[in-house]
Amino acid sequence: MIDSEALNLPGIAHGFFTRGGGHSTGIFASLNCGLGSGDDPDLVRMNRETVARVIGVLPSSLVTAHQVHSAEAIEVTVPWGTEQRPKVDGLVTKTKGIGLGVLTADCGPVLFADADAGVVGACHAGWKGALTGVTEATLEAMERLGAVRTRTVAVLGPTISKEAYEVGPEFPKPFLAQDEAHGQYFTPSVKAGHHMFDLPRYLTDRLKREGVGSVHDLGLCTYGDEARFYSYRRATHRGEQDYGRLISVIALV
Repeated sequence: MIDSEALNLPGIAHGFFTRGGGHSTGIFASLNCGLGSGDDPDLVRMNRETVARVIGVLPSSLVTAHQVHSAEAIEVTVPWGTEQRPKVDGLVTKTKGIGLGVLTADCGPVLFADADAGVVGACHAGWKGALTGVTEATLEAMERLGAVRTRTVAVLGPTISKEAYEVGPEFPKPFLAQDEAHGQYFTPSVKAGHHMFDLPRYLTDRLKREGVGSVHDLGLCTYGDEARFYSYRRATHRGEQDYGRLISVIALV
């Protein structure tokens, strides 16, 4: 588990978990927490129980959504079962003992906290959710619970880096249509017509523009650090049929 000094706040537990310390084997080795992966469900459950114990919540109180690359965020008041997962990408709560988890394997996991208000949040921000506003939706959901964004802390965990994120000729268009200034997040790649996209900087800059008081990036690349992180893109490049999912969790304890 990797923590951020910025989120080491009174009453809050958090962790950006690596792939180590779990029960899964093969391409899923070892702390795969993805309910949607092809891993043995019993091993995934055991891995999630391990995570819950580290965070300090009951295994049944560690919740994740059925992530769909949306810009939707909801409040969590009671835990749900694995079959009742809502199709959203942002979670917020002011209820103690609930662990908000997001699953990633190149996309950006963002954890939020307003310790004074006793409100925390988490969101899964791939390029589509980032562009359409999943971070803004999560902040707005936190504000409905009493959070103030100017005193909120947001930390971006392990995410694919610009050096590993090559995109095709059509990819920049929706970003540029939204704002021509978004061109700064793309640089030409060695392949003609292609670009390297800086998702971490796009996310952290967007969080700052959205008025978050304290924004931090752990600066860790999922693609480049195979020993610690799963990567969808790395698995795809290798022709592997599936991949593990990292989990990032925050809770009021």
